[in-house]
Amino acid sequence: MAERVAFIGLGVMGYPMAGHLAAAGHEVTVYNRTRARAEQWAGQHRGRVAETPAAAAAGARFVFCCVGADADVRAVTLEPGGAFQALEEGAVFVDHTTDSAAIARELDAAARARTASFLDAPVSGGQAGAEQGILTVMVGGDEAAFARTEALIGCFARRVQRLGPAGSGQLTKMVNQICIAGVLEGLAEGLHFARAAGLDPAAVVEVISQGAAQSWQMENRHQSMLDGHYEHGFAVEWMRKDLALALDEARRNGAQLPVAALVDQLYAELQTMGGNRWDTSSLLARLEARQSDR
Repeated sequence: MAERVAFIGLGVMGYPMAGHLAAAGHEVTVYNRTRARAEQWAGQHRGRVAETPAAAAAGARFVFCCVGADADVRAVTLEPGGAFQALEEGAVFVDHTTDSAAIARELDAAARARTASFLDAPVSGGQAGAEQGILTVMVGGDEAAFARTEALIGCFARRVQRLGPAGSGQLTKMVNQICIAGVLEGLAEGLHFARAAGLDPAAVVEVISQGAAQSWQMENRHQSMLDGHYEHGFAVEWMRKDLALALDEARRNGAQLPVAALVDQLYAELQTMGGNRWDTSSLLARLEARQSDR
């Protein structure tokens, strides 16, 4: 059944995600801070453009959001002109932003106060996953609201799973980023070592990728790392934002994250090298730069 939905935030992820909803036959109204981007989307997908997040949410049964960080989410939800001003009784607000578990719980309470529902639903899979409609979505929030929304999220995802109450999706995304950070540094060090030892790194990867060392990062990033191409994928500045969320949460729950903390500092070094917008696999560039300085 076609639904009236709103989508707030048309960045590299939100733009194609909203497009998949429109392609599935849903009536989509969009809002983006840069109006020209929203108009471009509407022209491509025959959707409507709203002047404010509240205007986008008015009349929508499902409101999706994918912006930058906690402050951005708060701006489009709770501040004047925010979506929660127009969130209808029974509506579901779905936040695909990677932000804190604290704001997820705050928005869940705010939605309940309006007799609506909130789901925190960060995603994994990057821009390519959003464009192909094969994202992985980690969801926290009310079980009944999730059941109503799961099929809609499935328009742009191949795996959608509820992990628990509000905040659980964000906490799971933190686990995701903690794991990726360690894998990428291990891969960078392995490729760096292979070169230093006089081995053919590509041949080494061909062998070890068939064993226990295999990973998505190895399969999809090793060649671009060896080529020194870091202009695709998830940017260093965004990974540092995500790791900061995980490290902050760990200070509250007592978890020990020595590797995540170390990799965060290695990314800080990359930023001083001008790598703020390089993708996260650029950890190899740091190792090679340090070797050339010796």
